[in-house]
Amino acid sequence: MATWCVRAIRQSSSILASPSLVRVTPRLLCTAAQQKSSGTGTEEENGTQKPEASAADKAFMEEKTQLEEQLKDVTDKYKRALADTENLRQRSQKMIDDAKLYGIQGFCKDLLEVADILEKATESVPKTEISSANPHLKNLYDGLVMTEVQIQKVFQKHGLVKLNPDGQKFDPYEHEAVFHAPIEGKEPGTIAVVTKVGYKLHGRTLRPALVGVVKAP
Repeated sequence: MATWCVRAIRQSSSILASPSLVRVTPRLLCTAAQQKSSGTGTEEENGTQKPEASAADKAFMEEKTQLEEQLKDVTDKYKRALADTENLRQRSQKMIDDAKLYGIQGFCKDLLEVADILEKATESVPKTEISSANPHLKNLYDGLVMTEVQIQKVFQKHGLVKLNPDGQKFDPYEHEAVFHAPIEGKEPGTIAVVTKVGYKLHGRTLRPALVGVVKAP
């Protein structure tokens, strides 16, 4: 019995003194230490990256908002500039069109005096004197009438229209009242007498007609 106990103790001592167990134990300890250290480092890195990521997202959103506001401002300015350019183009085009239509306005005004003289000349000739018995006067009168008709055709060709508003309602945009007088049988506010005809150039009054207007008694 004593011999068996001594043998068991020796075997146990040999097992404990085995170099393989000595080698395994430090390896396991190193592995556990590495796992522990690696776990701790990951947690620390994660904890450090989260605030950094949040700050980057915040900066990105701020920059995005700023760029959107800048884009909106630039777009608004572009639309305003485009509208201003279009308005300027339309005004310039209207000025060009008006210049084409009314560029002869001054020339027409000067010709109106010639037309007035021709009209007065034909009206001043007594109708009783216009006969074959007085051929010179008749030819002169016919020539004046033809000249007056021709000049009126030229006026109409260039948009100049004669205004003879006898019996019409008084219009301050086309007529100029020389006098007001009550006239029996005439409606107040109408034109009784035309002392000088007027003219319009392409719908714009070039010279108002000089008229006498009927007023209420």
